[in-house]
Amino acid sequence: MTELNGEPAGIRELTALAMTNYGHFTTMRVEDGRVRGLSLHLDRLVRDCGVLFGTDPDRDRIRELARRAVADTTGPLTVRVTVYDPDLGLERPGAEATPRILVTTRPAAAPSPPPLSVRTAPHRRDLPEVKHVGLFGLLRLRRLAQLDGYDDALLTDERGAVSEGATWNVGFFDGDRLLWPDAACLPGVTRELLRRAHGGPQHTERIDRDRLGELRAAFALNAGVGVRPIRSIDGVEFDPAHPVLDALREEYAATDAEPL
Repeated sequence: MTELNGEPAGIRELTALAMTNYGHFTTMRVEDGRVRGLSLHLDRLVRDCGVLFGTDPDRDRIRELARRAVADTTGPLTVRVTVYDPDLGLERPGAEATPRILVTTRPAAAPSPPPLSVRTAPHRRDLPEVKHVGLFGLLRLRRLAQLDGYDDALLTDERGAVSEGATWNVGFFDGDRLLWPDAACLPGVTRELLRRAHGGPQHTERIDRDRLGELRAAFALNAGVGVRPIRSIDGVEFDPAHPVLDALREEYAATDAEPL
């Protein structure tokens, strides 16, 4: 399913997104017509649209278009809602914009993928607080990591502190607390849901690469798979079966899913 404002997306409109690459999106896992953190996904779209276009999308309209995309389907789906203006060109990106809503669907990933092996890479996304469509730098780092035998890349900032994964947030457990990186990164929906649901102590602080060996568990977070164990970072091993990971998965699974 690929629809733009509720109509089949044409070649011209899709080509504009590929050529201009200016817009933002959110990705949701939809099961039985419900989404964990739906309100947060909608909040993100409204917030990011204000940053990139200076306008507010209609939340009810977004929900309606997403419902259309999953109607008469079975099984879990990944639904991506992209906001962009196909008439905004390279020559005059400062022209008045009329953003449109592109909804695409694909089968959802397996709910329990294997643990990740990642390596760090110095990189800071443009506007890290916005989930924008500029993914070239991230995909290049992911590709290079995979060519060298890793699964993905974990970004570090100019201080050498861990910030976020290529397309996921990261968290750690030090034996007593959950730790969240104190670095510029995307405020992920899954991370926020887990922060609210977690019943134990948690803290936000700087996490340098040389501190990784002190930590007991590491995990990746995104809407597609929820909580995914990390088994190694730059060769530093973590326990992918640590009991805290099962507890986190249970806490996340217990969060309410909202109807589209």
